[in-house]
Amino acid sequence: MDGFTYTFPAMRGVQAGREYYVAMCPLRLLPRIFVFDAQDLPPELRSQRVLNRARIPALTRYIVEHPNDYVFSAITASIDGEVRFLPSEDATLPRDLGRLIVPVDARFIVNDGQHRRAAIEEALRERPDLADETIAVVFFLDAGLKRSQQLFADLNTHAVRASASIGILYDFRSPLAGVARRVANEVPVFKGMTEMERSTIANRSLKLFTLP
Repeated sequence: MDGFTYTFPAMRGVQAGREYYVAMCPLRLLPRIFVFDAQDLPPELRSQRVLNRARIPALTRYIVEHPNDYVFSAITASIDGEVRFLPSEDATLPRDLGRLIVPVDARFIVNDGQHRRAAIEEALRERPDLADETIAVVFFLDAGLKRSQQLFADLNTHAVRASASIGILYDFRSPLAGVARRVANEVPVFKGMTEMERSTIANRSLKLFTLP
């Protein structure tokens, strides 16, 4: 496969002294280029947790049932291969805009977003018309297993899950969430007395109820 490459429109950046790239990747490419670590390897030899298959159906339904307004955040991946970045030839554009050239035999490892990737693969079987849509991918140059494991740890250590209350407040798909908002805003005993953002009531709060 010498000479064959993937080409991604990309933006180049620097973090911690290392170059990285933000690219647009067609959904149809995800199952081909992003692989999972062998599920039977011990944790110390993987760069990811074992894929939780139970999470995939709900994510797949989300895409399939909302093809016109689904939203997925970027996938983070490491590339083990000879990557080239070619700045745009348009002199009016910044030099950090261009094309990322990756050999087809390079190894891609998903550091964050493996469940999104698996759900997209399943969704494409039901909705092949989504194949040419894109998802943002943050590419880091692979520096070995230890670096990939550290990327996974760093990305997940500082992640904070939103409270159940704000999840209900901002969810306009769920009929039950809509009922909860209406009750909190229209029923006199709850109106003005419901904590809409947090799932617990602070010691000095005047609220008596939480949204969930």
